[in-house]
Amino acid sequence: MAMKCGCPGSAMQDLRGKKAKAGAKAGKSARQESELRQWPLQLHLVGAGAPYFENADLLIAADCVPFAYANFHPDFVKGRAVVIGCPKLDETEHYVETIAEIIKEGKVKSVTVAHMEVPCCFGIQSIAEEAVRKSGRKIPVKEEIITVDGRKQ
Repeated sequence: MAMKCGCPGSAMQDLRGKKAKAGAKAGKSARQESELRQWPLQLHLVGAGAPYFENADLLIAADCVPFAYANFHPDFVKGRAVVIGCPKLDETEHYVETIAEIIKEGKVKSVTVAHMEVPCCFGIQSIAEEAVRKSGRKIPVKEEIITVDGRKQ
């Protein structure tokens, strides 16, 4: 598969099977295991045809959410394909098209958008809603807002 950029860290990785095996070996531990099922995450790097988007529940997260919300993995990542972006700092002109392709090609079942409570972050919700419309699919879009002190609103 061709990479969107030349960085080896951008190469697609489907981690769904590896996580199940690692969890079975780990047993009980005080450390929480990652729920991440794929790589890459950044909207500028993901490929719409990646296998982990097929019939997936999609999480679109603003970049700051995982740092602000301590239970990000169990509450949001677990069982979902994930893409991330920043509506304020990223060049977002292609985000609607990319997300619409992911939804349409992958036959995505639902979209959850997790963003911060700050005004500049609400743009990612608008991007997601427009992408769902553009995809032509009738799927639920859930909004989760995280406060700057790390709570679900």
